[in-house]
Amino acid sequence: MTDLVEPRQIDPVYETEEPILYEVVEGVAWITMNRPGFNNAQNGQMTYALDDAFGRAVNDDAVKCIVLAGNGKHFSAGHDIGTPGRDLHFEFDKRLMLPPHTNKPAAELLYTREQEQYLGMCRRWRDIPKPTIAMVQGACVAGGLMLAWVCDLIVASEDAFFQDPVNPLMGIPGVEYFAHAYELPPRVAKEFLLLGERMPAARAYSFGMVNKVVPRDELRAATTAWADKLAGQGRLGNWLTKQSVNHVEELRGKRSAMDAVFHMHHFAHAQNDLVKGDSIAGVSGKSAAASNKSQAD
Repeated sequence: MTDLVEPRQIDPVYETEEPILYEVVEGVAWITMNRPGFNNAQNGQMTYALDDAFGRAVNDDAVKCIVLAGNGKHFSAGHDIGTPGRDLHFEFDKRLMLPPHTNKPAAELLYTREQEQYLGMCRRWRDIPKPTIAMVQGACVAGGLMLAWVCDLIVASEDAFFQDPVNPLMGIPGVEYFAHAYELPPRVAKEFLLLGERMPAARAYSFGMVNKVVPRDELRAATTAWADKLAGQGRLGNWLTKQSVNHVEELRGKRSAMDAVFHMHHFAHAQNDLVKGDSIAGVSGKSAAASNKSQAD
């Protein structure tokens, strides 16, 4: 007798073999999400390619700073919950000390996968020993927040907005990498999560969640200026400086709080499965986008 299940047979259709673009320009690694047709929705293919790119930048001593960007109109629409390339049931070689997820029953499948692809990967990228900058334009929604927040600095265009709508849409208390209450004042974080509304870049800047806001046509130049400055500074000093602030956040309980909310997140997934027959409450990429757009109009 076994408590494992037969993995579901799936055949994701990837629209590109290059979900991540990588180039190094004068000591700066530019890592660009490259699913513009799906607003850079993050599937497993992209997540593992992103991990490869970060690893490549870390292992290259010529790289002194890393920029994370998104190709197209938006930085990222979040996790892939409905494109032909959605690969929830596809098994990639795990990067962390975690077992396969596709042969696990019920709630254990998502719990295992998200420990690896969301919580674990994000913590791994936050601890990269080189300064990182997120260059954000357009939408930075749900899972997109996780990628921006693991970076040390965020430069946003005036048309950028930030949003976590998973509570209104799915009854889930925020995305897996729960940094909301560290990125925003507590009452603002509650507003952000409870209402799930868009936060314009200018308002995010007022709380210190974003470091700089510039016109869209100046975004690349503004990001390059900071990246070049960081790349020209001492390697060890940059590493120790980002590490010191990260350490203070840990002393304030960031990791413990995130662990606690990750389990609430999965309790909500399980409740959705029991009540609605679907871990994300039947929400699809299209329905989420339509709801988001109708509220913004």
